[in-house]
Amino acid sequence: MADIVIDAKGLACPMPIVKAKKGIDSIQTGQTMELHTTDKGSMNDFKAWVNQTKHELVEAREENGVFKFIVKKV
Repeated sequence: MADIVIDAKGLACPMPIVKAKKGIDSIQTGQTMELHTTDKGSMNDFKAWVNQTKHELVEAREENGVFKFIVKKV
């Protein structure tokens, strides 16, 4: 269970990443954020964002057209 869940469904790039940044900034180191998005490019975009920010990607999956990412803040 994530500490915070960000709903970015229906938003196009770059808004899911913008929402993710705001979400990750609002939690403490060691806590987790879950992001839900329907943007088809989000799998690549979000993995690149996590690598760039050095946070830990715990999980990335797709369920019924919704991409779900769990990130641990480091």
